[in-house]
Amino acid sequence: MRSSSSNSNSRAEDRNKEVSSSPPATDSRFNQTLRNVQGLLKGRSFPGKLLITRRSDPLDPSTLHSPNIDRRSPESDRDQSEQQDRSTEDELQNRSSTNTSSSVNNTKPSSTSSQSTSKEIPKSNVGARATDSARLMKFTKELSGSSVILEKLRELAWSGVPPYLRPIVWRLLLGYAPSNSDRREGVLRRKRMEYLDHVAQYYEIPDTLRTDEEIGMLRQIAVDCPRTVPDLSFFQQAEVQKSLERILYTWAIRHPASGYVQGINDLATPFLVVFLSEYLEGNIDTWSMADLSREKILNVEADSYWCLSKLLDGMQDHYTFAQPGIQRLVFKLKELVRRIDEPVSKHIEEQGLEFLQFAFRWFNCLLIREIPFGLVNRLWDTYLAEGDALPDFLVYISASFLLTWSDEIRKLDFQEMVMFLQHLPTHNWTDVELEMVLSQAYMWHTMFNNSPSHLAG
Repeated sequence: MRSSSSNSNSRAEDRNKEVSSSPPATDSRFNQTLRNVQGLLKGRSFPGKLLITRRSDPLDPSTLHSPNIDRRSPESDRDQSEQQDRSTEDELQNRSSTNTSSSVNNTKPSSTSSQSTSKEIPKSNVGARATDSARLMKFTKELSGSSVILEKLRELAWSGVPPYLRPIVWRLLLGYAPSNSDRREGVLRRKRMEYLDHVAQYYEIPDTLRTDEEIGMLRQIAVDCPRTVPDLSFFQQAEVQKSLERILYTWAIRHPASGYVQGINDLATPFLVVFLSEYLEGNIDTWSMADLSREKILNVEADSYWCLSKLLDGMQDHYTFAQPGIQRLVFKLKELVRRIDEPVSKHIEEQGLEFLQFAFRWFNCLLIREIPFGLVNRLWDTYLAEGDALPDFLVYISASFLLTWSDEIRKLDFQEMVMFLQHLPTHNWTDVELEMVLSQAYMWHTMFNNSPSHLAG
């Protein structure tokens, strides 16, 4: 049994490794506005639904190619890539379509076989390109070598990852799993053990060893977990909520500069679902945590915890005091919309609607609450492929998302816009609508990224 003093010293030592100084306080008027907006994150619903008119223009597949993400890779990586290409080329050429189809059929039912792809591609949350046999071969090629070339993997993942490959691809894109395959298993084993140590040290302790602030934070997390993805029965399972609680509380304690902020609970859900898909088959509505051993559940938790940590490391000031990172993105979104669609921008301004009133939640939850949950993993393929450039690209995705309803917005008054933007008609969206948003965002990013002064604050 650990003493209270030794536990406090150990926790203080861990915090000193990760804590960063909080930004200076903002004025009281802004804090009050921010608190009002944060109230929108508590699951309030607005009456009424407006239907979206389906686009009449067909989707042009040529606009949906994987962008050539401009990042530099070490020269050694290029050499390694060439060696890998040569070593696998003969093997890939000798693979028959029957073998390819068989390997896909032996995975999750949501994956589409290469045989059916040649005739008709069924609807899926990944999209046609992610289940195409040629793309499967490309992913297989990149993942089969002794060391993965991350830049090539990013280019492939941007346009969607096949579901059964998503766990390993996400671990690699976030830098949680090493690109060297020989080290991968050992690193994952060590990090999972480290997570268990953190849970034992911070979570599985009596309240007498917690500060009042920590007790309050744990209670808030316990309140928010049942509210997370409330329309999916899977997230109402007690064991799922307990896993979320352990992940969120452990993360918050080890990141005292921000602690727990409402919205981070949403960000943990894609990781939880993707890593559970390695153990559970079929539709998520049929999943039960009771079917898994304790070891598997903790492995999923550990992977989710470390990947959440990696994601949030790239946008720490989004969740520190006053959330300055999100303020910055909201301002950039407002300026970008003004450049792209001045009539909509002018109408929003004339009606007295502040972008903070609707876009805050978008950036805080990375649009998870704005689209059907079945599309979230596909969206996050692009997020994780963007890497460190994600916060910047979020502005373009949000602009494309908002201007999907440009015509509708210009017809609404202030109150109607608030209701509409907080309850967007995306419930019938498929991967087609999401791909359109991403393609438009990529086009605008290509146009404006080399002249960033248009978004300067």
